[in-house]
Amino acid sequence: MMKPKLLKPGDNIAIVSLSSGKLGEEFCSHNIEIGSKRMEEFGLTPVFMANSRKGIKFLKEHPEKRAEDLKQAFLDDSIHGIICAIGGDDTYRLLPYLMEDQEFLQAVLKSPKLFLGFSDTTVNHLMFYRIGLQTFYGQSFISELAEIAEEMLPYSREAFLGCFHGFTSIKPSELWYEERKDFSRAAIGINRVSHKESHGYELLCGSPIVEGELLGGCLESLYDMLSSTRYAEESEICKKYRIFPEQAEWEGKIMFLETCEEKPEPELLYQELKTVEKTGAFEVINGIIVGKPQDEQYYEKYKEVYQEMFGGKNISVLYNLNFGHALPRAILPYGAKVRVDAKRQEVKFL
Repeated sequence: MMKPKLLKPGDNIAIVSLSSGKLGEEFCSHNIEIGSKRMEEFGLTPVFMANSRKGIKFLKEHPEKRAEDLKQAFLDDSIHGIICAIGGDDTYRLLPYLMEDQEFLQAVLKSPKLFLGFSDTTVNHLMFYRIGLQTFYGQSFISELAEIAEEMLPYSREAFLGCFHGFTSIKPSELWYEERKDFSRAAIGINRVSHKESHGYELLCGSPIVEGELLGGCLESLYDMLSSTRYAEESEICKKYRIFPEQAEWEGKIMFLETCEEKPEPELLYQELKTVEKTGAFEVINGIIVGKPQDEQYYEKYKEVYQEMFGGKNISVLYNLNFGHALPRAILPYGAKVRVDAKRQEVKFL
């Protein structure tokens, strides 16, 4: 894969709304203020793309405008990186506008740029993986840079700095944070409820040390693109553009999986994993790393599901890592070779 240049002070960073258009709603106006200020503190200049703040209704009705913003970000030589505003649930609708646009495809390969997002952005990441560009999973503008606490969460801030100087390893955070119930302007300056991490990384089965290249995403996004559970045409569209990697592409990989803010019940988690199993991916991967469940809901039940699924297979499964929807969040570069070491409590970038 082509690797983009890391960020540096002075860079212009495009903010795009590829899924939900909530960045354009009044209830997110304070997030724009806070996030822009934080980016400037990193020495970055946020550039809100033309359609990124047009609101939920407009962007829901106009996926082609969301796609246009992403294309223009790659065509604009003054843009050095791209950060997604937030996730959502229907970014697959951008695929026909992007994957059939030769100008966009050529721009990605001619001018590779750092691309950061998570959740529904899984679809965009796998699109870029298909095109041949390394992208970065794990944070977004509203969730991290526009965090309304007194400061950006320290662990997440350190992870974001990896976009400047590269990534060395991922280790357990000393704290984890509950999701907010109030995201309004009135809650600015109120810190999240935090808890001391008591579990660390838990080896559920397999060898404590395993190596491979990273590939994966949000499990609900993968399930939706394979099953069309959420949108009837999603599976057909994703299949047409070969968005879910083929079995051979999973060979020797470390699959990363995490569950979304919907907090699927354990029975649904099992169904999602069985759906992925049908692709043959589990037959060829080296291991799996699993993100911490948000708010630690179903923490023990999820462990049981993974142990039932993989206990009899020759797959290492390391559980409760700090990436995905639970806070704080690390960043995972697609295609990066890593050593997963349960004993050292570390994912080391090789």
